[in-house]
Amino acid sequence: MAKSRGHLYLWMCLAAALASFLTGFMVGWFIKPLGKSATTLRYHQSVRWNLVSEMKAENIKSFLRSFTKLPHLAGTEQNLLLAKEIQTQWKKFGLDSAKLVHYDVLLSYPNESNANYISILDEQGIEVFKTSYLEPPPDGYENVTNIVPPYNAFSAQGMPEVKNAMSAGAIGIILYSDPADYSAPEVQPYPKGWNLPGSAAQRGNVLNLNGAGDPLTPGYPAKEYTFRLDVEEGVGMPQIPVHPIGYNDAEILLRHMGGAASPDDSWKGSLNVDYSVGPGFTGHNSFRKVKMHIHNINKITRIYNVIGIIRGSVEPDRYVILGGHRDSWVFGGVDPTTGTAVLQEIVQSFGKLMSRGWRPRRTIIFASWDAEEFGLLGSTEWAEENAKTLQERSIAYINSDSSIEGNYTLRVDCTPLLYQLVYKLTKELSSPDNGFESKSLYESWLEKDPSSENENLPRINKLGSGSDFEVYFQRLGIASGRARYTKNRKTDKYSSYPVYHTVYETFELVENFYDPTFKKQLSVAQLRGALVYELADSQIIPFNIQDYAKALKNYATSIYNISKKHDQVKDHGVSFDSLFSAVKNFSEAASDFHRRLTEVDLNNPIAVRIMNDQLMLVERAFIDPLGLPGRKFYRHIIFAPSRHNKYAGESFPGIYDAMFDIENKADPCSAWREVKKHISVAAFTIQAAAGTLKEVLL
Repeated sequence: MAKSRGHLYLWMCLAAALASFLTGFMVGWFIKPLGKSATTLRYHQSVRWNLVSEMKAENIKSFLRSFTKLPHLAGTEQNLLLAKEIQTQWKKFGLDSAKLVHYDVLLSYPNESNANYISILDEQGIEVFKTSYLEPPPDGYENVTNIVPPYNAFSAQGMPEVKNAMSAGAIGIILYSDPADYSAPEVQPYPKGWNLPGSAAQRGNVLNLNGAGDPLTPGYPAKEYTFRLDVEEGVGMPQIPVHPIGYNDAEILLRHMGGAASPDDSWKGSLNVDYSVGPGFTGHNSFRKVKMHIHNINKITRIYNVIGIIRGSVEPDRYVILGGHRDSWVFGGVDPTTGTAVLQEIVQSFGKLMSRGWRPRRTIIFASWDAEEFGLLGSTEWAEENAKTLQERSIAYINSDSSIEGNYTLRVDCTPLLYQLVYKLTKELSSPDNGFESKSLYESWLEKDPSSENENLPRINKLGSGSDFEVYFQRLGIASGRARYTKNRKTDKYSSYPVYHTVYETFELVENFYDPTFKKQLSVAQLRGALVYELADSQIIPFNIQDYAKALKNYATSIYNISKKHDQVKDHGVSFDSLFSAVKNFSEAASDFHRRLTEVDLNNPIAVRIMNDQLMLVERAFIDPLGLPGRKFYRHIIFAPSRHNKYAGESFPGIYDAMFDIENKADPCSAWREVKKHISVAAFTIQAAAGTLKEVLL
C-alpha cells in the first residue's frame, strides 16, 4: 500500500512537472512573438527618432545658401555643376550609389542676340514704348551673370499685332501678375518686404503636355536611340507667341485700353486703370498698335538627374522614392531650393544612420530631378525609362519640391492610403509655430486648417499636378504624397507667394521674411524623412485602405450631387447606382482585408509579403491603361489634375469633365452618353480594385 502510494505520488509529481512545463512552454510560445514584436517596435521607433533628431535647421540653411548663390536653369553648365556637387555629397554621406542619369529633351531659351519685348507703335509704326528686357537684380546680385530674362518657354516666335479676339481669335498673349493677386496688404515690395515689385515678371513654360514628358518623345525616354517628333509636331506646343511683363509695364499698356468695360469687379485688379477689355486703344491713342517681339529658340538639350540608392536589407526589390527637382528659373530661393536643401539634409541624416550599421528593410531611392520647370521632364523621362520595374516594385513616391510656399501652417496633399501615417507622424513631431511651442505639428495644423468634411481632422488635399509626383501617381499608380508649409488659406488671397519665379527668389527672401529660424523647413524635412523611413522600414507597409474607401464614398456622393444640379440627368436615364454599389463592395473588401491584416503571422515572410504586395498594388488598381479622354497619360480614374487648374486635383475626373458645361453641348444626347460611359468605367475600376484585396480570385 505504501509502495503504491509512493508510485502514485511520483506520478503526480511527474504530471505536475509536465503540466508546468507545458504551461510554461505554451505561454512562452505565445508571448515570444509579442515580446519580439514589442522589442522590434521600440527599436523601429528609436531609429526614426534618431533620424529626425539628426536633422538640423542650420544644415538646411547652409545648403540653401550654397545652392542659391548662382542661377541654375535646366540645361545650363551651372545646373550640371550643381548636380555633380549633389552627387559628390551623396557619396560622402554614405549612399550605396549616386549616379548622373541624362536625357536629351526639348528645352526653350530666349535668343541672346535678339531680346524679347512688347512695344506700342504709333500711326507711323514708330515705337513709342517698349517693355523692359530685364528685371533689376536684387541687392548683392548685381555682378551675377547668366540670369535668364523673363520669358515663357516654348512660346511660338512672332511679331503679331493684337486684333479683335472675337472676330479673328487671339494671336498673341501678354501675361502679367497684377498686384491684386500678388501682393499682401501692408507689405512692401521686395527687398523691403516680400511683395512683388512692379518690375518683376513671372517666368514659366506654356506647354500643354498633360503628362507627356518631353514634347518630342511622348511616352518614351528621351535617350540617344529614341525616335523624335519634329518640333512643330511636339506635344502641347503653343501656336502663338506668349510673353510675361511686370505690372509697371502692364499698367502703361492697359491705361488707354478701349472697348467694353469689365463685365464685373472680378475682372479688375488693383492698378490705376479701368480694366477695359478692348479691342484696341481709346481716344487719341486709337491708332496705336501693340507689337510682340518674341524670338525664343527651342533646342534639344542634355539634362541630368542625380539618382542615389540605399539598398534594402530584406526586400531590396521594393522601392520607396524621395524626389525633388533641382533646376530653377533663376536663383530658386524658394522654388525649388527650399526643397533641394531639405532633401539634402534628409539624405545626410539617413547616411548617418547607415554609418552606425543601420539599413532599411526596403530600398530607398533619392532623386534630384532636372528640367521640372520645363514640364516635369527629368522625373517623367526617368519614370518612362524604368516604368516596367517601377510598376512592379514601387511602394510609394514622396515629393520634395519647395518646402515652403508660406509660413502659416502645414499643407499635405496625398493619396488616402497615407492619411493615417501622416496623422501619426505629425502627432509625434514638434510644431515650429509661434504659440505652439509645447504642442505637436498635428495640433497646430489641426487648429489652423481643419478639414471641411471633419473638423476633428486637419485638411489633406487631393493630388493634382504641377510637380514631379505627377508621372508616378497619375500615370503609374504609385501611392504618392507631398508636404510643405503654406499660407493662411482663409485670409491670404494672393496667389502662391508673390515673387514666384522671379529674380527676387533669393536666399535672403527666405532668411529675412519666410523662415528666419529655418524651423518650418526643418519640420517639413522631418515629416518627409519620417514618411520615407516608415514606408521603407515598417514590416507591414503603413497604408490604410479603409481611408480610401471612405474617400471614395465622399467622392461618389460629391459627383452625384453635382449631377443633380443638371435638370437633364433624369431625362437621359443617368444612374449612379453602379458606382455606389462598387464603392460599397470596395469598403467591405477593405474592412475584410484589414481584419486579415491583424491576424497575419509576422514570423511568416511569405504571409507578410502577400499582404504587402496587396497593399502596394491597390493604388495601381485604379489605373486605366486607356487614360482619360484627350489626356492619355493621366490614367488614374479616381484622381487627375483639374482641366481648369493643373495644380489642383479633381476626383472622378472622367465623370466631372464629361458633365462640365454640359448644358451648352451641341449634342446633349451624346454628351450624356459620355457621362454614362465614365460612370461605368469608374464603377468597373473600383469593383476591380476591390477584387485585388481578396485572398483568392473567386
